[in-house]
Amino acid sequence: MSETLRTLPEPVAVPASAPTEPAAPAAAEAPRDAAAEAPRKLKRSIGVVGGTLLTLSCVTPASTLFVVVPDLFSSLGTATALTIAIGALLCVGVAFCYSELGTLIPSAGGEYAMVSTMAGRLAGWLVFVLSLLVVMIVPPVIAMGTADYLAPVVHLDPSLAGAGVMLLATLAGLLDLRANAWITGIFLVLEVVAAGVVAVLGFAHAERGVSSLTDLSVAAGSGAGSGSGSGGGTETVTAMLIVSGLAIALFVTQGFSTAVYLSEEMENPRKNVARTVLLTLGISAVVLLVPVAAITMGAPDLAALTSGDIGGMVDAWAGSGVGTFISLCVALAIINAGIVMVIQNSRVLFASARDKAWPAPVNNVLSRLGGRFGSPWVATLLVGVPGAALCFVNLDTLYGVTGVSVTGMYLLVAVAALLARRGTHGHAAAWRMPLWPGVPVVLIAVLAYVLSRQEPEYLLWTGGIVAAATLYWALYLRPRRDSRWLVTVPGE
Repeated sequence: MSETLRTLPEPVAVPASAPTEPAAPAAAEAPRDAAAEAPRKLKRSIGVVGGTLLTLSCVTPASTLFVVVPDLFSSLGTATALTIAIGALLCVGVAFCYSELGTLIPSAGGEYAMVSTMAGRLAGWLVFVLSLLVVMIVPPVIAMGTADYLAPVVHLDPSLAGAGVMLLATLAGLLDLRANAWITGIFLVLEVVAAGVVAVLGFAHAERGVSSLTDLSVAAGSGAGSGSGSGGGTETVTAMLIVSGLAIALFVTQGFSTAVYLSEEMENPRKNVARTVLLTLGISAVVLLVPVAAITMGAPDLAALTSGDIGGMVDAWAGSGVGTFISLCVALAIINAGIVMVIQNSRVLFASARDKAWPAPVNNVLSRLGGRFGSPWVATLLVGVPGAALCFVNLDTLYGVTGVSVTGMYLLVAVAALLARRGTHGHAAAWRMPLWPGVPVVLIAVLAYVLSRQEPEYLLWTGGIVAAATLYWALYLRPRRDSRWLVTVPGE
């Protein structure tokens, strides 16, 4: 993979339009409410190691293994490992798109900055809305799982525990990013150890061979969210059910995109963004898939596997002491995920204000940086505090909306990657994906099909939110196209 380094000029705010649109007005025509000051920049303070620790922590393999994967076991049974493997394979193509676009547009805006620049402002705005859905919903959903894994030590109300995790993550998010990289790195070691112990125990107590990973069976009468199944016969997992489960499988590994949100704070982003994205995806896929395969092979029977009670299986394999250790590691992993997600999500909100997505007073407040640590402290509070409040809301439907949102977001990123070599962007020095344009074309087709197989309820919820966002675009952003929704491309 060839890499070329290029130094960009100092940050300039330019309207995010497709390359085929007329040239944007000069920066001098920026609105008076922009205060005629240069766009605020985040400090470049992390390299590949720090970025990989933070992005791996956002994938948080242990918390997804113990919180999200049990739901997949309940609906997909022995097909869970295969579904996650297919999702990881799709994510390789997505990672290629993120790597190329992230080195062309190293902005804290992440997906929306990349898509706005390559595919036009409306597409970028819709990507921002989809990403905002994901970043606001996922942290509290995962945080509420803390109570289950602290149960061997103390019994807590899930909502209160989740709110506490979100507030703790918010406080940590106000610190310097380099400090957070080390904090999350320590927690990451613990969760990888937990996943490794589960993998060793599962393989050591294997009840069936490797062929069970392709048996595609689930306990009769189970289904998503129904618990342990009937304990009787088996049902075959259909191809359509696997396709439907791919939205959650994509969500399980989607944290690798965090590298793009951190690209503005990475040293030498032209080289380090691609390395971090691809390295994170590879490590997280292994850390997640190996324990899933081990659990599939080591479960006492199909009903136990379909129940998704990983903690119960660990107790049966090694005793309650080891089970307690694993549970505490998972609880720390969830806290770790909360910290990283608040960091990531606050950068998105900060970048949207800096790029003038909102009325001037809102932009001025959201783009404020702390004097000591240089973190976007207002945006951090506005992500973390509402996240704590969401822990007291039933998020079952919103959890489904998250899967749809992630798939739709990846679809628009693939479209942007297909357009990334038009005009001047085609000659810019950047990391370039192999097999272009085949990779984005295949991704667009597959992701569109996956979206079409999702539950109508989740599609309607997401579609309604996208429609409202489009209305905001038509009534507020588009009439002010010379002064609103201007993507900032920072210099190195």
